[in-house]
Amino acid sequence: MALTPQNTEVFMREVDEAVRHDQLVTFWQRFGRWIVALVILGLVAFGGWLYWQHHSKTQSQAVSEEMDKVIVTATGGGTPDAKQLDALTNASQPGFRASALLVKAGVASKKGDTKTAIAAYKAMAADTSLDQPYRDLAVIRQTALEFETLQPQQVVDRLKPLAVEGAPWFGSAGEMVAIAYMKMRKPDLAGPMFAAMAKDGSVPQSIRSRARQMAGLLGVDAVDTSAGPEQE
Repeated sequence: MALTPQNTEVFMREVDEAVRHDQLVTFWQRFGRWIVALVILGLVAFGGWLYWQHHSKTQSQAVSEEMDKVIVTATGGGTPDAKQLDALTNASQPGFRASALLVKAGVASKKGDTKTAIAAYKAMAADTSLDQPYRDLAVIRQTALEFETLQPQQVVDRLKPLAVEGAPWFGSAGEMVAIAYMKMRKPDLAGPMFAAMAKDGSVPQSIRSRARQMAGLLGVDAVDTSAGPEQE
């Protein structure tokens, strides 16, 4: 019996489906185990990534809590636990490590071990793995400890790049540079720098007050009039 066009179409569709089914079975028989293995490996890798994220977050929180304890103790006038501080100086997080190194150097300075403190600050300044603000602060603290033994020009050469209006450590660096200028008998350079510090709102108030007094003694106007006259 001859097939009608409709029956032929149905027959061909069934053949195509059977062929695709056989191809799928053959493909699964050849590669099914590998696909399952890849899926399992992907799930394991994803689970490992989630665990690492959680572990890293937990570790960071733990280090942060330890760092807070150390800073509170140090700023409160106490001496942080030596082992705890040493552990933090080896932290994988650069910010925590830098803070711990600064505290450790500060503790040495407080104990009168100036040599150790200077060496620690010098090492920090040369450590390119630390962020620049930490390195700059280390330079400033190192210079402060060495100030009386350095030639004024050495102070200027070391700190002048940091004694710039708007720079993070302008007040601390600028004050030492201005004093060095005075030692060099260069009031024409010291006066304007004192005045600039006195007018800079980002400089700590204690430094601004000293700078305003010094600028006045040198005959330089240190009053900030940028905000205009006060209203009555």
